Amino acid sequence: MRINLLLFALLPPFLGSSPAAEPVREMSTDRPDTTESGYTVPAGMFQVEMSFFDYSRDADAVQGRSSETWLYGQANLKAGLTRSTDLQVILNSHAVAGESERGDETATSGFGDITVRLKKNLFGNDSGPAALALMPYITIPTHSNVSDEAWAGGLIMPLSITLSDRISLGLMAEVDIVHDSETNGHDLEWLHSATLGVGLTEKLGMYLELVGIAGQDTAYIGIFDAGVTFAVTDSLIFDAGVRIGMNRPAPDFGVFSGVSFRF
Repeated sequence: MRINLLLFALLPPFLGSSPAAEPVREMSTDRPDTTESGYTVPAGMFQVEMSFFDYSRDADAVQGRSSETWLYGQANLKAGLTRSTDLQVILNSHAVAGESERGDETATSGFGDITVRLKKNLFGNDSGPAALALMPYITIPTHSNVSDEAWAGGLIMPLSITLSDRISLGLMAEVDIVHDSETNGHDLEWLHSATLGVGLTEKLGMYLELVGIAGQDTAYIGIFDAGVTFAVTDSLIFDAGVRIGMNRPAPDFGVFSGVSFRF
C-alpha cells in the first residue's frame, strides 16, 4: 500500500500540461539493454517493445543445482502522455521456470507479474547532447505459478549522452523495493549500469554493457551483455543479444531477441 501511495503522490508533478502538438523526435527504446533511455515517447504516439524470447540459465556444480527461465512475448506497451512524459505497462505474457537438483526436475509456467512505469524527462528530450529522466514504477503480482506474489516498486534514473554521430553512452542508477521470500517482507536493492552504443552503419548498431546489482541480504551480481540492433525503418527496430555472468552469484548465461515499433 505504501508503494501505491508513493506513486500517486509523484503523479501530479510528473504529468504537467499536455501540449496541443509535438514534433516527432527520433525513436528511442528502453530495450534491448538493461540501461533505460532518458527519452520519452512523443505525446499522442504509442510504442511497443516486445521480446520474442528471453532465456537464462544458472548452474551450481557444487550444490548439484541448476535453473532455467524462458520468457515469451514480454511486452512493454508505451503511450506518450505529454511532451516529456510517457506511461508504460510491462506484461510478462508467458513465463516458464524450471529447476533441477541432483536429478529431480520441476517446472512451472504462467502469466508473469505486471509492471507499471511513468517516465518523466527532466531535460534534453528534444535538444542537447544529453537527456535525463526519472521513472518510478510499481510491480503488481498476478499470483500465478511464476509470480513473486508480492507488490514491489522503485525509482529508475537513466541518463543518455550522445558522444558523436555514431557513439552514445547510457548510464543508469536504480533503487528497488523487492520481495524477500525468506522473511515474506521487503528489502532494498540497488542497480547500476553503463552501456556504450555504436552505429556500425546507417541501419546496423551494436552495444556493450556492464550491470551491477546489490541487495541488503544478497551478494553483489555482475553481468556483461552485448547485442546488435537492425533498423528496418525509423520506427521499426529488431534486436538480439547475449548476457554473461561475471561472478558466481550472477546467472551464468542468457540470450534474447525482440522488436520495437511505434505508431
